[in-house]
Formats: sequence, C-alpha cells, structure tokens
Amino acid sequence: MAGLGFPEGELDGVEIDRSTDHARVPDEFQRLWAPHRMTYIVEGQDPDPTACPFCRGPELPDEHSLIVARGTYAFVVMNLYPYNSGHLLVCPYRHIATYDEADDEEILEIGHLTQTAMRVLGAQAHVEGFNIGMNQGRVAGAGIAGHLHQHIVPRWALDSNFFPIIAKTKAIPVLMGDLREWIADHWPDAD
Repeated sequence: MAGLGFPEGELDGVEIDRSTDHARVPDEFQRLWAPHRMTYIVEGQDPDPTACPFCRGPELPDEHSLIVARGTYAFVVMNLYPYNSGHLLVCPYRHIATYDEADDEEILEIGHLTQTAMRVLGAQAHVEGFNIGMNQGRVAGAGIAGHLHQHIVPRWALDSNFFPIIAKTKAIPVLMGDLREWIADHWPDAD
C-alpha cells in the first residue's frame, strides 16, 4: 500500500499494515470496490486506439489477460466491463470484424466454447438464464468493432435492480481475477 501513497505503520494509534485494517474506521459513505479499475490509474485512461485487446490478450499470460480457456481457433475471456458476474466473451484469434467473415472452423469452435461456458456457469454458479449475442459494427453497439466477439451474459432471477438504472452503476460481487480463476478451474480439460 505504501507504493500507492498510503502510510504503513500507525494511524491515530492503530497499527495499519493492510487494507482490511482501514475498514475499522466508519463514516457515512457507501463504497463500491472495483480494484480491476486500477489499470487506468497505473497505465492511463486512453488505450492505444490502434491496439486490439482481443489480438493482444492471447499473447499474454491467461491470468493477466483474463482468458478463461483457449481453443484452436477461438478463446474465452472475461469481459472487462461486465453486465453481470461471469460475463464472458468468445473471440476468434483471427482479427475479423463480422460473423460472415468467420470460417467454418471458427464458427464451430465459437459454438462449442459458448456451450461449454454455459454448462460451466450453469452447473457451478446456478445460472438461471443467459443473454448471448454479437454486436457487429459500432452503430450496432460493438465497443470493439474491429474484432468479432460473442457475449455470454449469465442471468439470475432478480439480478436487475434500480442501481444500474438510477446510478448507472453495476455492482459486481467478485473480483475479476478470482472469478477468472474459478471459471478456468471448472472448465473441462481439452481432449
């Protein structure tokens, strides 16, 4: 913590040596913890507009890029801006923009990886439904329009509330890295 400007040692006579010690000091504020957003503090807020995160991700260790599983033609990665916990993306390795550019092998593997993701989340997280889809092109809502990706959004009864509507905030109850590890640990081994 000292490297981020937080003191080690004592604070008002209380020994402070880890972040959980700060929870003892109550105030009137509610907090929404989002430590995965620390990337923006450390690396800056403007990503390289010419860099594709779906092309760069497979070059990095899975833990760093949040990849859950790798296939031959496609991979599964955590969505960095999830709509719900366990929101996954299935992406071909090849940099293509739309589904009609995918070849038969890519289409088949995207389908199989989607089914596996649904089975893992359904069995392990008791998911009650899914939203699955592709936004192709910026006008269709694709945040990264240049690289095809399919969303798999797990849904539970009553997972929607006023928070996203009124506060434009979505509470995600588990850290991205922990969730990535949990899903990867439950992913069936490749044959």
